[in-house]
Amino acid sequence: MGNLIKAEFRKTLSLKTWWVLLIPLALVAFWLTFFWGKITNNFVDYIGGSDAREIARAVGLDASKLPVGLLAFAHGVNIAQLIPGLFGVFALAGEYRNKTITTTFLTAPNRVTALTAKMLTYVAWGAIYGLVSAGVSAIAVMASVDSSRWPSAGQWLAALGGTILASVLVTLFGIGFGAVLRNVPLAVVLFLVWFLIVENVLVIALWGPADILGGLLPNGTANGIVGGIAADAFGINSLNLPGGVDHWSALGLQLAAGAPGVISWWASALIFFAWTMIFFGLGWAGNQKRDIT
Repeated sequence: MGNLIKAEFRKTLSLKTWWVLLIPLALVAFWLTFFWGKITNNFVDYIGGSDAREIARAVGLDASKLPVGLLAFAHGVNIAQLIPGLFGVFALAGEYRNKTITTTFLTAPNRVTALTAKMLTYVAWGAIYGLVSAGVSAIAVMASVDSSRWPSAGQWLAALGGTILASVLVTLFGIGFGAVLRNVPLAVVLFLVWFLIVENVLVIALWGPADILGGLLPNGTANGIVGGIAADAFGINSLNLPGGVDHWSALGLQLAAGAPGVISWWASALIFFAWTMIFFGLGWAGNQKRDIT
């Protein structure tokens, strides 16, 4: 297994994909976090004075000192995590496109071993992408948000851990998604269209009758890991809304964290893990007897 993992790392490092995708990851994470940091820096103006005071009372802080940097951080890393998802799509679907899957399977004892080695390798890559995303987003928060509104030390650590976890799971989701479709262009287009457009339109359009929808679908639950940490810090996830904050203001706040409909970070992690295992399992099963010639 160790030799197969080394081979997977060598294979990945021999291509430009890993570092080419790191560039947009860093740019997206930094500038989206910076942009949302500027917007949410004056939280009272952003969400409305009365709502801000209600939230501040709920978390025991002055409205001017709410940790709005956490909202900016969450929004930035949530969009940036699409990049490791695309990296995962290329992992197996790209091998079918380039015809290297034949060598991969023939040099391993069996396909289960080969796919396990690939999974472990991309868990490490997902963690690296998450670490980079968290690092540049933290710099963007410090550059755009007043220091009195930065997350606490515990919230920084929670956001870092959540970002790495989300990045790993999204990478594995991408592997499974690409393995099911085996067509890189189709997988990339469908992945981006669903995560950026279709699901977001559904969640916002159905916010009134089904405001928990975002806490159940793949994009919403992936975003809800870090977004849920931000929402929990404000006591304003979908199951814990301060009484004085109206329904649509809650949507505004959760959109600021990039996770409308979020239930809690741990519930989001569990639900998205289930989505990941569904697609990863389908991809795994589909590749056990698939023709590789």
